[in-house]
Amino acid sequence: MKTLFVLIGPTGVGKTDLSLSIAERLGCDIVSADSRQMYADLKIGTAAPTAEQLKRVKHHFVGHLALTDYYSAARYEEEALKCLSQLFQSNDYALLSGGSMMYVDTVCNGIDDIPTVDAETRAFLMERYESEGIEPLCAELRLLDPEYYRTVDMKNPKRIIHALEIWYMTGRTYTFYRKQSFKERPFRIVKIGLRREREELYDRINRRVDIMMEEGLLDEVKSVLPYRHLNSLNTVGYKELFMYLDGEWTLDFAIEKIKQNSRIYSRKQMTWFKRDQSITWFHPNDTDAIRCFIEANL
Repeated sequence: MKTLFVLIGPTGVGKTDLSLSIAERLGCDIVSADSRQMYADLKIGTAAPTAEQLKRVKHHFVGHLALTDYYSAARYEEEALKCLSQLFQSNDYALLSGGSMMYVDTVCNGIDDIPTVDAETRAFLMERYESEGIEPLCAELRLLDPEYYRTVDMKNPKRIIHALEIWYMTGRTYTFYRKQSFKERPFRIVKIGLRREREELYDRINRRVDIMMEEGLLDEVKSVLPYRHLNSLNTVGYKELFMYLDGEWTLDFAIEKIKQNSRIYSRKQMTWFKRDQSITWFHPNDTDAIRCFIEANL
């Protein structure tokens, strides 16, 4: 049976190097599950694969979007499954690798059939958000969909706005469409999780931010400044340096905030992944054990 190996773990854990080695061992392509590496203009701040790494192994869903392109987990599910279907025509194996939790879940488990929002409704809600702020929208969501309101991340405007978009589009709540139904896939899924001790992971994250700054992250952020209002740039590494460019923060403080927010994000990722009992966990340096695990699942 066709097999999809899934390599997951928090930011900075060391997925990229290991994914290349695994893909080369399997003789297969890499399907990226990183929602920000998809944007062509966000190379440094998202630690996207380098040109040399892209030559070693063919990647899909890396650098193929413009910042202004609208993208969603539902669209990713459709396009990733189509990509995998094509890859499996000539290979028994494929590798999905990334840290975007929802994108991994859409491929492995499926996503609910939530209606696509039209441009007019999206523009209407976004205009309200920009003119009124998030508080009135939260209050409206509380009235229209109290069940979702109780669970949604109030600090994530995108999710608040999307739930209201669904209501305005269909007259039904976002909760109505969230069936959480599992979808069978026509391929076997084998999940490999990477984790490090917290102190070790945090040190790697801190050092990676320093390297990004040395590689020109500030210049990259300056180049996308005109697009800062887009959701694609509501991203760790960019929003903090926007504060520096606004004169609100010093550069040193902004860099420390990037490190702090990256560490916080890594904790959120691990909390999400730990719910999945089908993941087999390894330290990234335990390559012999990982290799044996893969061999046993071929």
